[in-house]
Amino acid sequence: MMRNGASLATRAVLPACALLLCSAMSAAAQAPPTATDWSNIVPGEFTVTPSVTYLTENNFEMKVDIYAPRGITTPNPTVILIHGGGWVNGSKEVAVLNALPYMEMGWSVVNVQYRLARVSLAPAAVEDCRCALRWVIRNAEQYKFDVNKIVITGHSAGGHLSLITGMLNTAAGLDRQCPPPVSNPPDPAKTEVKVAAIVNWYGITDVGDLFEGPNQKNYAVTWMGSQLNRDEIAKRVSPLTYVRAGLPPIITIHGDDDPTVPYAHATHLKAALDKAGVTNQLVTIPGGKHGGFTREEYRTAWEAIRAFLAKQGLTPIRR
Repeated sequence: MMRNGASLATRAVLPACALLLCSAMSAAAQAPPTATDWSNIVPGEFTVTPSVTYLTENNFEMKVDIYAPRGITTPNPTVILIHGGGWVNGSKEVAVLNALPYMEMGWSVVNVQYRLARVSLAPAAVEDCRCALRWVIRNAEQYKFDVNKIVITGHSAGGHLSLITGMLNTAAGLDRQCPPPVSNPPDPAKTEVKVAAIVNWYGITDVGDLFEGPNQKNYAVTWMGSQLNRDEIAKRVSPLTYVRAGLPPIITIHGDDDPTVPYAHATHLKAALDKAGVTNQLVTIPGGKHGGFTREEYRTAWEAIRAFLAKQGLTPIRR
């Protein structure tokens, strides 16, 4: 009787189990790919165009690598990624993993190289990144970059370069080495460039704060060198100098125990942006150092970034 009862119960439960299993399988088939699924298919989803020269200065060729979804035929939202390293170290190759979350979302990515201090002192890195932005705009048709949906991002010195590149205007005089606009005479609408948003990971906002005084950092001293007008240069390349109404939306991620770039750089930027009426957000990582966050902290940061970009209408169309 016990066996018969168990058999009868099993037979009664089996159809329900099969139904649940089929429902789960159906839901899984309809759900978007998980991160693991995406990592399996990404080689077939993206094309890579490496080492494209966008500028030559001091007999040094600056290059970009381009990652783009396969088969795009219309302009695609595009991220310009700028590596960190205190303006003295680093490379675009080291920063490439920072492109992966954007690629998973369907963005095109332009990974930028620029002159480090051993090649040229400040403000060369800023000039290069401004020219990289202009190169993206000039070559938008060829690579299907959406010039209305360009986001600039970077970590540390890359965060600084992202901020300054997106906040500058031509009046600052840091675009003069860039190739001229295609139109002749220059069209003002094409001369002035603007990005859609900036994602700043613990970037420097006040360069002068770092080459002397209590917050002095060797990397900032090296980038400035012994130039007689270094105070003037520091002001010209500090994002805080260019805070004004009409800037693109800016989101900042910064640990409040950062020993490399003081957390005050983030709070001072936020206060200035708030005063100017610029859309912005500061994501504070409690106890966070200079990057190297935990998995949960990175998840928190990326959830905030995705939500922030979505509010600005910066979500690629899934293909």
